[in-house]
Amino acid sequence: MNELINKDNKWIIHFMGSLDRLLDNVEHLTANYRPTLGGERFFTDKEVSARLKVSRRTLQDYRNEGRIAYIQLGGKILYRESDIEKMLNDGYRSAYRQAAI
Repeated sequence: MNELINKDNKWIIHFMGSLDRLLDNVEHLTANYRPTLGGERFFTDKEVSARLKVSRRTLQDYRNEGRIAYIQLGGKILYRESDIEKMLNDGYRSAYRQAAI
């Protein structure tokens, strides 16, 4: 154990690599962190359209048809996470299999 530990030591290289990965993960989490407001998270139409893989125009149609609830503040449209989940659950259809004849 009288070995000198320097930056070329295998353990130090592994440790520094782990720290780099940890830092990357923390940066990713802080970049995507959305604080809750009253226990609820809110998303913009751009975020919702990306998550649902529909256009923003389709979201506008859903709003006009009353399919999805939304909040309008000035020109900004916001969606509650719970409202999005409700819309998805309301549209859920379980799989079925036709009986063989």
